[in-house]
Amino acid sequence: MNLENFIKEEDLQLKKLEELIKKSISEEELISSRLMSIDNESPTTFGDKVADKMAAVGGSWTFIGSFFLILATWIATNVLWLNEHPFDPYPFILLNLVLSCLAAIQAPIIMMSQNRKEEKDRKRARNDYVINMKAEIEIRSLHNKVDLLLTEQMKSLFRMQEAQLILLEKISERVGQ
Repeated sequence: MNLENFIKEEDLQLKKLEELIKKSISEEELISSRLMSIDNESPTTFGDKVADKMAAVGGSWTFIGSFFLILATWIATNVLWLNEHPFDPYPFILLNLVLSCLAAIQAPIIMMSQNRKEEKDRKRARNDYVINMKAEIEIRSLHNKVDLLLTEQMKSLFRMQEAQLILLEKISERVGQ
C-alpha cells in the first residue's frame, strides 16, 4: 500500500463520519421544545386564574399586614369609638363569623391552586426525566461513535505502519546493495 491510498482512505473515513453526524443532526429534534409545547396545551380556566391570584395574595406579607390592620381597626372601632352602640360588641361574634367564612372560602381555593402547581411540578419532573434519559442515550451513542472512530484510527495507523516498514525494508535493501 502506498501513502496516497492511506490518505484517500482517511478522507473516506472522515466523509463517512461527517455524513453520520449530518444525518444524526437532521433526524434529531430537540426534545425540550416538544415537551414545552405539551406543557402549554392545558388551558387555564377562569376559576384556575382566580385561585392562583387568591393564593398569591393570601400567601403574601401584604395580605397578613393588611389583615392585622383590618382586625385592629375592627376591634378599636367597636371598643373605643362606638363604645355605647357597637355593631359587634366585645366577644366579637360577627368578627368570628367573618373570619370563619374567610377561612372556609380561602382554604379550598388555596388548595386548588396548590394542586395545580403540584400537577405542573409533576409534569416538569416527568419532562426532566425524559430529557435526562435522552441525554444518557446520546452520551452512550457518542461513546460508541468515539470507540468506533478510535478503532478505525488504530487500524489505519497499523496499516500505515506496516506500509512504512515495507518501505523501510525496500530502502534498506537498496542501500545494502
